[in-house]
Amino acid sequence: MPTSIMSTSSSIIPHLSPPITYCSFSSSSTLRGISLSFFPRNPSLKTPLSMNKRTNLSVRSAVAIEKETPQDERPDTFLRESDGPSSSVRARFEKMIRDAQDDVCTAIEAVDGGGKFKEDVWSRAGGGGGISRVLQDGGVWEKAGVNVSVVYGMMPPEAYRAARGENAVEKPGPVPFFAAGISSVLHPKNPFAPTLHFNYRYFETDAPKDAPGAPRQWWFGGGTDLTPAYIFEEDVKHFHTVQKNACDKFDPSFYPRFKKWCDDYFFIKHRGERRGLGGIFFDDLNDYDQEMLLAFASECANSVVSAYLPIIERRKDMPFTDRHKAWQQLRRGRYVEFNLVYDRGTTFGLKTGGRIESILVSLPLTARWEYDNKPEEGSEEWKLLDACINPKEWI
Repeated sequence: MPTSIMSTSSSIIPHLSPPITYCSFSSSSTLRGISLSFFPRNPSLKTPLSMNKRTNLSVRSAVAIEKETPQDERPDTFLRESDGPSSSVRARFEKMIRDAQDDVCTAIEAVDGGGKFKEDVWSRAGGGGGISRVLQDGGVWEKAGVNVSVVYGMMPPEAYRAARGENAVEKPGPVPFFAAGISSVLHPKNPFAPTLHFNYRYFETDAPKDAPGAPRQWWFGGGTDLTPAYIFEEDVKHFHTVQKNACDKFDPSFYPRFKKWCDDYFFIKHRGERRGLGGIFFDDLNDYDQEMLLAFASECANSVVSAYLPIIERRKDMPFTDRHKAWQQLRRGRYVEFNLVYDRGTTFGLKTGGRIESILVSLPLTARWEYDNKPEEGSEEWKLLDACINPKEWI
């Protein structure tokens, strides 16, 4: 997810940590050793590397993430006691994502009219944990997942520098990191009702005592995007208007910048098309005031219900045919392809032994692949495919 990912277990790390192009691992009962290779994080004309080749910077982590343990009850916080007061950014971000999880799940259940979320709680001995909630085969939603997680782990300093383009002298020892996030994918039954994905995350590194000078950094990432099988322009315009309004409260450049980023990120390279009709997406955001970005991420997360549920209310009971359902299943196949092949969160989680049920909760219950399916030009199906190939400005 990140994904579009489901922000649980180790699966939130690739969105919160440097972009990963390759990962192999060996595992013991509690720890994973991870080998990573990186592209430059924010390439520019100043980047002294050929962008036609993968960067030859490989690092090995001697320490990774502890194995999770199921819990019977939700704790008040997954933070370590040493993280400081409830006024810290870590504490306020965790509260925000947990409140957002409650709000979205309550709204989903109310509209669904019968389905209820199944909840799994897990933690780790050294701190951190998460809450996975899934509603499956309900009245409106085929599958709806809303997950939150808090993760503590270690990152080699050279990995951090390779990804961030830092030129500081390397110091020995791993760099502790903190990551927290919420991630959700909502797949409705009706082919005229769109799928929604959103995730918002926060990442920090800290300097270990034995490694003075190791990098200290923080950044935010996230986004919300819409994936319909059929285009209703009033729906898409409403969705993008809500995203723009949230962005404009903080910086008028955010919406056009993050909309393009979203269109570029959710691109299925082997198909030559986008997964859906976009929204906003951003990563590695730390070039603004930290308090402002915390408020921005909160505003975006809190706008999910108003952006999405009015569309569901309009479409959930519309009559449809077998042809409409078959096209929805084909588009669900595209969703699966992107998540399993390109989504950094999903692929990283699969390769590093993350909590598999949380990682794959983004996938729909059903999908379909047909050989050489080509919609008739001018049909409603063709219009959707055309918009996925040629992104539009909706507002």
